[in-house]
Amino acid sequence: MFLSCSKEQKNMRVSGRIKGLQKGTVYLEKIKDTALIKVDSVTLFNKETFLLQDDIKSPEMYFISLSGTKNIIPFFAEKGDIIIDADIDNLAKKTKIKGSKNQELLEKYQEYITEFNNLRLNYLKAKFDAYKAKDSFLIKAAEKNIERVNKRQYRYTLNYCFNHANYEIAPYLTLTNLYDLSPKYMDTIINKMPDSIKQSKYGKKLIEYAKEVKQKINK
Repeated sequence: MFLSCSKEQKNMRVSGRIKGLQKGTVYLEKIKDTALIKVDSVTLFNKETFLLQDDIKSPEMYFISLSGTKNIIPFFAEKGDIIIDADIDNLAKKTKIKGSKNQELLEKYQEYITEFNNLRLNYLKAKFDAYKAKDSFLIKAAEKNIERVNKRQYRYTLNYCFNHANYEIAPYLTLTNLYDLSPKYMDTIINKMPDSIKQSKYGKKLIEYAKEVKQKINK
């Protein structure tokens, strides 16, 4: 049973459970301009469940934070009901989020990025071992492998944005992971986006950012 909320119902409701959290305040936050602001909160007493709300114009990243801790749960929010099931002992690995298509796409993207990160760590270890052994051949080989992984990850992200241009995840990932992308490819992503995505928060930001990049190049 969720805690009741006396405020007028808003177009996004985030309900859920944080296993192991018996007392404390749960905050709903988002980024406004460049600052992280609190938009709703609820204090729990001997309960693990919560209900938070906000009015959202278009899908964007929100965050659940807990008082007295550095724990934070990021999620791609959308209008409607979003359900979060988490465990205070391991928020990073035991949190499940339902109710957002963009969140599903973000999680799928992050699964592949984790594979790239694991590969990169293996090659970084190989490079470290090569330095210890003073083996210049193995050092260069590790560096080339790291460069290949970086390029593969970049291409994967670019293709992911191309293939999901009808969701807000595309401009979001472009802004956060492809900020050095050439104007040509930025325009390709923008042109693939339907008007509804172009008018979203991240769609507008990407269009404005692309204009700024072109202006700097043309100076």
